[in-house]
Amino acid sequence: MGRVYKHVLPEVRKELNGWRVAADQIPDPELRKQALASIETKQFHCEGGGIYAAVPLPDRLVLTKLIVAYQTISDYLDNLCDRSTSMDPADFRLLHQSMLDATDPEAETVNYYALRQEQNDGGYLRSLVTTCQSCIRQLPGYSAAMPYIRDLAGLYTDLQVYKHIKPELREQALLDWWELHRERTPHLQWNEFAAATGSTLGVFMLFLAASDKHLNDTAAASIHASYFPHVCCLHIMLDYLIDQEEDRLGGDLNFCNYYDSPDSMLDRIALIVESARKDVLSIPVPPFHRMIIEGLLAIYLSDPKVSEQQEVRSVSRRLMKGSPLTRLFFFVNSRWIRKHLYE
Repeated sequence: MGRVYKHVLPEVRKELNGWRVAADQIPDPELRKQALASIETKQFHCEGGGIYAAVPLPDRLVLTKLIVAYQTISDYLDNLCDRSTSMDPADFRLLHQSMLDATDPEAETVNYYALRQEQNDGGYLRSLVTTCQSCIRQLPGYSAAMPYIRDLAGLYTDLQVYKHIKPELREQALLDWWELHRERTPHLQWNEFAAATGSTLGVFMLFLAASDKHLNDTAAASIHASYFPHVCCLHIMLDYLIDQEEDRLGGDLNFCNYYDSPDSMLDRIALIVESARKDVLSIPVPPFHRMIIEGLLAIYLSDPKVSEQQEVRSVSRRLMKGSPLTRLFFFVNSRWIRKHLYE
């Protein structure tokens, strides 16, 4: 946490400030609005991802730049699709081709806006993609990590397409997609599999692993399996848990709405927590990854949105019951950060 406060958070904010300046120069007003909004309202996504650059590595600055650029693409496109002037799945897929290109250092950028009305972003999205590619070229173990990163990026792209199409088509499209992949996670319900594909944490961990020139296929595959599905699923289910009222008002899909009852939802999330804890025991430095898991629980369950929703507040209290000291530390720490750094 000392490194987080002293190095990571200032470095993340420096990178974000650079992208904020670039976003402010976007000629198209709608694209500029969504780019700026994604940075203003989702800064904590980059700050959370920056934890993976907190290890004492010589590549820390490269890793920070890469994580911030990749997460900024994700947040920007999420805003564009959530509040889209288009409902065209082909448009959403082309936009998210940028995330696939960002993970391939040899990919040629294209006009990612070709299927929508808004076109002129002044090179903003292309610059985010090429920044990721430039950073990736500096990671000596990336060739071993790349197939597993591409798998996660591909699943993420599919999810973003299906969850943003016309509301009456979303659920069936997601169910059809799940049928293609359900053998990968037969113990998960369809909404939990979908949630797992929506996290960038597995990609960030593989970016970190790629900093090691000795990374091989076996190690990269083990990391992928340790993060996907359970750690990734926990991340996004907690995000949806606290956003239920906000999504209801906005008419957005929420994966927590597909349980029979709050008790059922609690049981499933608790099971995912325990599965995530077991999974990370099989990769190096389990305490670091346990810290990530406890930190996720604390950060989301300490969010002010929890206290505003009675049902969520009840689930939160039960999830926090009997928490280990690590989680309690992050819970208090998260509240302190929100009070002193965001207000």
